[in-house]
Amino acid sequence: MHETLWFLTRASGVVAMVLIIAAIADGLIFSGRAAGKKHLRPAWWLDLHRGLGGYALIFTGLHVLTAFGSDIGVGLEQIFVPGAASSDTTAFTLGVVAMYGMLIAVFTTWPKRLLPRKMWHIVHLVAVPVAILTGLHAYLLGTDAHASWYTVLTLVLVAVVMYPVGLRLSGIYRRRIGATAQRDERDLAPSLSLQPVPFNSAGAEREAASPVCSGGTS
Repeated sequence: MHETLWFLTRASGVVAMVLIIAAIADGLIFSGRAAGKKHLRPAWWLDLHRGLGGYALIFTGLHVLTAFGSDIGVGLEQIFVPGAASSDTTAFTLGVVAMYGMLIAVFTTWPKRLLPRKMWHIVHLVAVPVAILTGLHAYLLGTDAHASWYTVLTLVLVAVVMYPVGLRLSGIYRRRIGATAQRDERDLAPSLSLQPVPFNSAGAEREAASPVCSGGTS
C-alpha cells in the first residue's frame, strides 16, 4: 500500500507540474490574443486556461494527500508550514509556498474574479513564480529528477512556456514601435502646416509689367 501511494505521489507531482506549465502557456496565449479568430475562439482558450488550472490544483491536492499517506515521514506540519521539515527543508518549503501561490492564483479567479481587474492581473501573475518553485521543488526532492526522461520533459516544458512568452514580448515591441511612429506623425503634422508658402518674385514682376486691358482703344 505504501509503495502504491509513493508511486502516486511521484506521478501526481509530475502531472501537476505539466498542468501548471500548460495553464500558464495557455493564459499567455489568451491574454495576448495570439490564438487568432481563424483558429480557435478566445473564449475557448479562456475555458481551457481555467480547466488546466483547476486540474493542476486537483493533482496538487492528490500529490499532497498521497505524500501524507505514504511512509516517507511527511506530516501535516511539513505540508502546511514552510520551513517545518527537519530534512530537505528547502525543497519542502518551496513546495509549500508553491501550493499557497497556486491557491491564490486559482481562487481569486474561480468561480468568479474577486478583485478589480488591474489588481487581479498583478495577483494572477503569481502563477509564474509558482511554476518556478514547483520545478525547483521537484528537482531537489523528486526521485526521478535525474532521470533522462525527466530532463527531456523539463526541456519540453521550458520550450512550451517560452513560445508564448516570445509572442508576448514581440507583440509588446511591435505595439511600442507603432505607437512611437504615430506619435512622431502627430508631432510632425503641425510643423508642416505652419511652413510659409515660398514667394515667387520673378512671377510677380512679370504680372506687374504686363498691360491690363479694360475696355476698347480710343
